Amino acid sequence: MAQQISPSILAADFAHLADEAAAVADTADWLHVDVMDNHFVPNLTLGLPIVAALHKSAALPLDCHLMIEDPDRWAPGYAEAGAGSVTIHAEAARSPVRTLREIRAQGARAGLALNPATPVEGYTDLIGEVDMLLLMTVEPGFGGQKFLDMVLPKIRRTRALIDGSGVSVRLQVDGGVSAETIERCAEAGADVFVAGSSVYGAENPAAAVTALRAQAEAAAR
Repeated sequence: MAQQISPSILAADFAHLADEAAAVADTADWLHVDVMDNHFVPNLTLGLPIVAALHKSAALPLDCHLMIEDPDRWAPGYAEAGAGSVTIHAEAARSPVRTLREIRAQGARAGLALNPATPVEGYTDLIGEVDMLLLMTVEPGFGGQKFLDMVLPKIRRTRALIDGSGVSVRLQVDGGVSAETIERCAEAGADVFVAGSSVYGAENPAAAVTALRAQAEAAAR
């Protein structure tokens, strides 16, 4: 699969989200939206009304990452609001199969996220229910954190599980992805990269996306 870049608006200027989305529209594949509720993670960001508004104004499909309690209740609503991808956390979902199927039924890509300490092996039976597995490469809750190298072996194991399943599933990494770390992630088997500070902290966000993609493609060959 082609490498994809999903810039995270968590690192963008929240007062000008439409402009920040437009800044990467010509070079990125997705626009990553971190939804945090100050319960599942110790931070509060944005919710369904902002996602619905972004869907109307952003050219890129929205890649919604729900770091919230009770995603079984809320996740389908994000797909209904127009998100192209909705990812729930395995640690928070009580009925993941049902919720993932409801997300797909609304026409969105269904994703399952795992925290750094959560083994992927406990979720191999769900591979057929997802379009994407997201591996956190930092502890969720805040942007700008340092990449956790301890997750690299897990990325490799997850890639092997996906390849052995015969199912087409994307492998996304989120946290600390930058020019210094993206090649290691791509070499380990990731093919979708969430990049926040390394994109929106750059002087030219669009150029930063292009440069990150080139690194990932070269490392994945």
